[in-house]
Amino acid sequence: MLACFERAIEVRWQHRPGDVELAARSLPYVQNFEINTRRFASQHNTFISVAPFNPLHRSALVFIAECQAKQSRPVAMDIPTSSRHGVGQYGRHVVILLACLQLLPTVWTVGRSSSVTLEARMRDDPDLSEFYSLIERDEIAMSRLVHHPLTIFAPTNQAFQRYLNNKTHLNYHMSSTPLRLSQLGDTVRSLNDDGTPLYITRRRPLSGMQEDLYVNSAKIVRERSNMEFKNTRGYTQILHIIDDVLTPITTVFNKTLDTPNPDAWGFLQSVEAINIEPHRVRSFRKKILNLKRDQVFKKSGISTFFIPVETGFKVPPNPTLSMIDKRVIDGHVIPNKAIFTTPAPYGKPLETLQFEDDLRVTITFFRHETGKNTHRVFVVSNTMYSNSRLTPGAVIAEIVKPNIPVANGVVHLIHRPLVIVDMHGMQMLTDNSHTLWSKFRDLIEDYAPEFLNVLRGMSQMTLFVPQDEAVAQMMQTNFMSNRKKLLEVLMMHVVPDAITIDKIKRNNQNHIYQIPTMNSRRFLYFNLNENRTTHDKSVTVEGGGVNASLVLGDIATKDGYIHIIDRMLGVSYMTVQEKLETDPMLNLTYHFGKLNHFNDQLNMTNKRFTYFVPRDKAWIQWFIEHPAANLDDFVRNREQSRMVLEHHLIVADRVFSMGDLRNMSHDSLILPTVGLESLQIRVKEEDNRYFIQWKETGRWTTVFRADVECTNGLIHVIDVPFVHEYDMITSGGHRLYSIEPLTLLLVTVLTALGAV
Repeated sequence: MLACFERAIEVRWQHRPGDVELAARSLPYVQNFEINTRRFASQHNTFISVAPFNPLHRSALVFIAECQAKQSRPVAMDIPTSSRHGVGQYGRHVVILLACLQLLPTVWTVGRSSSVTLEARMRDDPDLSEFYSLIERDEIAMSRLVHHPLTIFAPTNQAFQRYLNNKTHLNYHMSSTPLRLSQLGDTVRSLNDDGTPLYITRRRPLSGMQEDLYVNSAKIVRERSNMEFKNTRGYTQILHIIDDVLTPITTVFNKTLDTPNPDAWGFLQSVEAINIEPHRVRSFRKKILNLKRDQVFKKSGISTFFIPVETGFKVPPNPTLSMIDKRVIDGHVIPNKAIFTTPAPYGKPLETLQFEDDLRVTITFFRHETGKNTHRVFVVSNTMYSNSRLTPGAVIAEIVKPNIPVANGVVHLIHRPLVIVDMHGMQMLTDNSHTLWSKFRDLIEDYAPEFLNVLRGMSQMTLFVPQDEAVAQMMQTNFMSNRKKLLEVLMMHVVPDAITIDKIKRNNQNHIYQIPTMNSRRFLYFNLNENRTTHDKSVTVEGGGVNASLVLGDIATKDGYIHIIDRMLGVSYMTVQEKLETDPMLNLTYHFGKLNHFNDQLNMTNKRFTYFVPRDKAWIQWFIEHPAANLDDFVRNREQSRMVLEHHLIVADRVFSMGDLRNMSHDSLILPTVGLESLQIRVKEEDNRYFIQWKETGRWTTVFRADVECTNGLIHVIDVPFVHEYDMITSGGHRLYSIEPLTLLLVTVLTALGAV
């Protein structure tokens, strides 16, 4: 019987009360599966290690483990043997396994009464082998593990693979007080020689979800934690698994701290003995002393301290140090919170010590993704209600050494001071210490250095800077071969005025806010999108046919602001159809074309389209001015609506920019449309704006947005559609509507959309 079983699956029972180990090995011809029994094991203090195997074996073994956890032997099971499940010949082996196990006379027990020790549990867990091997080599740590009451925060092997330091501080992962997750307070005193505290953070990802727990910057793996044991002396011991290695303050070789377990000020006083290479913090420390603000860093309780390193004060000319006053120093401290980088509330402004009616400073954590599973962490101070010395707006600094635990909180070293605005826009853009836009800086220096000459001559500017990923994507295209076009695109990212995000929001309440750029005839168009849940309003900007979202705004300079966006403006990446679908002011034209399948052709990349697209406001205004037009029939009559849209679409072997059309239309210009009739127009330019006249009506109308670039054509957004009233009136005659045309238009479109 056992021989038959062994041919199917190998099971080894380590026979001691309360401890079960299942080692299962699949047959070569059985499909591999990875099963996760850790959650069950942690709930019952049972160690189960299961290798990949057939799904039927998985079900059987989990069933056995459950029976054992309930202190009962396995009972009969209905096991399918149909070949349809692919397990027919193996099902009988599992039956044999169950029969054999029922013969075992011993009833194992688990839970708090188990005689399994914490030491045995860690020794037998292959995922804790790195941590356990370190304890084995440390006599004091092993003695504590075997003989004392204990809470251990044990890093996984994967955590050690990411760990860059040479030494692991075992005692900093231990506390002499056994604490389950529900018993963890804001701090836990560690067994480190100086008693350095461990800081506990609770964060609930979404409403209704179980909160995540962190110790310092390491996440506690809930399903593998709360394992409670009794050692040989009867002391309670608790194991929590974490995903990172904990690091206290570490000293350099042959140096000791003046004060064990220093607070933030003690850290600054003893910093020469602490391993923070290659950084120094002497200038900021000296300024704190001169201004007598050392008590801020000595204060008991919990705070988060941001300390600028020496390189932040060495950018010539250097007025930065002289600009630091008491309020600036207080703006580097978040009181009543120890915020580590992993559980930080990214995107949420946090009040600093400097938060009074006349001057308020907040700090926000910002994470910049730099690749797969890699990122850099920044903090952004925002100054409001500024006094005469401080400029309102945001100052960004990168955290160059994070998560240094001290007795009264946590210290982060940052690459430059917060609060102080000490650079002009061009200087900040080209400063190598600002890594957030390094690829944009490299693009300018390598391919368009003349762009910097434009910035030098400006007294005020707002820069819309694409983040690194957007620039990298653009540099992989053939766009880089056209230096003139590149310079035009870069100029589109500059506005000759100081524009804040608040100003954009205020000016975008009742209409699309547009502002001119340094690229002649090119405007930026802004839109607000409201989150239905939080009601927060996010900003998008459109330039040259590209919609970009605001990533980080209001970075203050001496002559304006920098806003970081997620795309390179003017570098098309959408087809005409995709642009219509995503542009917030072209919804109605898109939906009309969707209903009659007119849009289907607009994704074709072997054709070149020039599309005159009425914006939503243009359609609405037209129906207000023509109440006899039968909108309902227009929307539902696909042939009729398609004919109207055909008036607007030019298909040729090239695209026609508004500049081209202006140069071509000395009198009247005839363009071939996709319909039976040609489009006859005239184009003129006045005050850097284009105007177009449709011959059928003789009416001049504004080109609201010219040359919206797409991968397969151009869109010109116009303020009046090319349509006659009789195009909208069916043979059934005129029909007047008693409700508002705008309401009717929206209702009709939505109703029709629901019908298709």
